[in-house]
Order: sequence, then C-alpha cells, then structure tokens
Amino acid sequence: MTSIAIIGGHGKIALRLARILTARGDAVTSIFRNPDHTDEVAATGAAPAVADIENLDTDILTELLGGHDAIVFSAGAGGGNPPRTYAVDRDAAIRTIDAVQAAGVRRYVMVSYFGAGPDHGVDPGNSFFPYAEAKAAADTHLKAADLDWTILGPSRLTDDPGTGTIEVGAGGTAKGSVSRDNVAQVAAAVLAAPATAHQVIEFNDGPVPIAEAIGR
Repeated sequence: MTSIAIIGGHGKIALRLARILTARGDAVTSIFRNPDHTDEVAATGAAPAVADIENLDTDILTELLGGHDAIVFSAGAGGGNPPRTYAVDRDAAIRTIDAVQAAGVRRYVMVSYFGAGPDHGVDPGNSFFPYAEAKAAADTHLKAADLDWTILGPSRLTDDPGTGTIEVGAGGTAKGSVSRDNVAQVAAAVLAAPATAHQVIEFNDGPVPIAEAIGR
C-alpha cells in the first residue's frame, strides 16, 4: 500500500484521483483549505486534511507532508486574481517542493499544463500570463530538486467521460483537449510507474491506452 498526499484535494481532478487511488488500495490524504468541503473529500475514501497551503511556511508543510510515499500537487488559485495565482501556483508550490525534500519524501507529481515553461509564449497582457509565469517558476524549481519528480502537462480540460486513452505530445503534437477523468487516470498511472520519474508528460485525449502511452 502506498501512502499519497494530494495537495488541492477538493479540485475536480484531485477528487477523481483520490477515488482511483483509494479503490486500488492506496492510503490517500487529501489536503484542502475549506472545511465545508470535508464531507465531499471524505466520500472519495481519502482522509481529509484541512490546511491552507497558501499561508503555511515550509516547516509546517514539512510536518504535514512527511511520512508519505508520494505527493501530488493539484492545487491552483483558479485564475482571475494575479497576486493569489502567484501566491498559490508559484510560491506555495515551491514551498511544498522544499518541504518534501526536507521531509525525505522522494516522489512528487506536479499537475501543470501543456506548453508550460519559461518559453510559454503567453503575452503579458493576457489574463493567463500570471498563471503561465507561476507554473513556469514552480516547474523549473521542481526540475532542479533532488526528487523523483514527474510533471504532467494536460491540454485544455473538459468534463467529458474518461476513455483511458491519450496521445502524448511529442514531435510537434499540437495542444488539444483532455478529460479530467483521463488526467486523474494518468496521475494514478505515473504514481505506479517509477520509470516516469524525471519526465514531463504533455498529453491530449487520444487512441493509446494510458499505461502504454506513458511507458513510451
């Protein structure tokens, strides 16, 4: 049994992921900030942990995340508020990376987006720019960390039913769309696939079974 902490545990992807992980026998702690969401999180089979990562320092995060086998960062400020976007998607994410290293946890899976990085190309006047900058900083910090990290880059998210099949971006594959169900399945699959460490996996919905696609 693997012990996994999901940061941002009330998010749409995180709720799906918790159900998958607990169904396969993993022990899941879902971390989220609003206590009103406790029952909904608990219904996934995960242990709810109310904590606001935006306002926790590295030492407290180290205590919170220590003792787990793996961490999934699936939190986000939700856009629309640039200062909070930087506070959560950049600053808090970086603190969790530092905390995980301090706690001696090796595995860290970051949910990012297709095309993320310092060369994201988003115009500074675009409302998406703060998010792109925040994720670029967090992903860069994670790549430099002494961790077995994997960065997931899903394309435009939909609520379509999951197919269990994707297309991994490579060799000029264009950004498309992907269901949140499939993103959760990909996250679960990489947690069970140590060989995906130190990889950035960008993907759309597509024809290839997930286990096969991430193993290529």
